[in-house]
Amino acid sequence: MNLNREPIKNWFGFTRRERRSTFIMLLIIILIIGLRYTIPESRIAIEYITDTVSAEENHSDHLLRNNTSHEKTFSTDSNARGKFRKPSYIKKSLPQKTRIDINMSDSATLVKLPGIGPVLSARIIKYRRLLGGFARIEQLKEVYGLPVETFELIKVRVFADSSAVTRININSAGYKELSHFPYFEKYEVTAILKYRELKGRITKITDLTYNKLITEEKARKINPYLKFEN
Repeated sequence: MNLNREPIKNWFGFTRRERRSTFIMLLIIILIIGLRYTIPESRIAIEYITDTVSAEENHSDHLLRNNTSHEKTFSTDSNARGKFRKPSYIKKSLPQKTRIDINMSDSATLVKLPGIGPVLSARIIKYRRLLGGFARIEQLKEVYGLPVETFELIKVRVFADSSAVTRININSAGYKELSHFPYFEKYEVTAILKYRELKGRITKITDLTYNKLITEEKARKINPYLKFEN
């Protein structure tokens, strides 16, 4: 059987430039055929992904609108249609009409008052212990570091139950107990003990003012903290 070798001879008879051009042409044809079958599938995949993402975004937006509809106020301005005002967040605090007893409140309750932080609440509790309780809310102004402005903010939110005050028996208390009371000066304590030693018993607060042991202003401050038992 004789094979026709003429085409083969002709191929190998091409110049190098002609063979290169022929090879490039074949590659282009193969690429065109390949792209024809691959591009439609890619488009389908891309379209599917796009549709899926859009659906998920729409679903998320729907849930977000439902969950936060009470926090958004939409503007009626025609230039701002579709926009909403930024929601306002209220600091967790005591209701405006709620009044708290400063003799019974713990630190967690006190810090809910406007202007009162952890440091001031701790100082209020410490001073309350020294006094034996607050007889009136104005004593809060005596707390170290508590500004007058802060007192003005909280005075309508607090009250002091004076029945919770711990009273000192002026006829039996010693020097240490009396001198630890914040309103007494040491010289006043000495004078009271000397008077008690001479007279035997203090019957009422006017005994201290009449004998010039304390001033009348001091008497008004300490009277809720004293008792005159035998």
